[in-house]
Amino acid sequence: MKNKIQTISVNRKARYNYQISDTYEAGIVLTGHEIKAIRKGQVSLAESFVRPEKGELWLYNTHIASYESGSMANNFNEPPNPTRKRKLLMHKRDILKLNSKVMEKGLTIMALKIYIKGHKAKAEIGLAKGKKSYDKRRSIMERDLKRETRNWEKRRR
Repeated sequence: MKNKIQTISVNRKARYNYQISDTYEAGIVLTGHEIKAIRKGQVSLAESFVRPEKGELWLYNTHIASYESGSMANNFNEPPNPTRKRKLLMHKRDILKLNSKVMEKGLTIMALKIYIKGHKAKAEIGLAKGKKSYDKRRSIMERDLKRETRNWEKRRR
């Protein structure tokens, strides 16, 4: 029970549109109201991606809704942008490895999942290569075949 994992949001389109080769776990730098919104499940990974910049990883286009119960009275700035870029925390050697693979092979880094591990918000990111249309059709056929066999086994029992 020490590291209980609670999945908050999954980017389902990423596995459909991209072929994921490696996955990594990264911490996310958040503000107080953002972590509260994530715990309530008010996050969307639909358009999100990761980009390395100056030896750091940044998460772009992840929509974290503003936490309605929070008070903005002590914050004299404007309300934060829900799709602002957020810093990801990883070991330096992993960041350098990801950066070199992105540069040499033309891969991209996608955000696959956001979850709570223990008391911290984490992101699962993966090295991705775009699928061709025939690969997508093959994925659909495999998914349908698995569904049909599962239904056939249920009826057989």
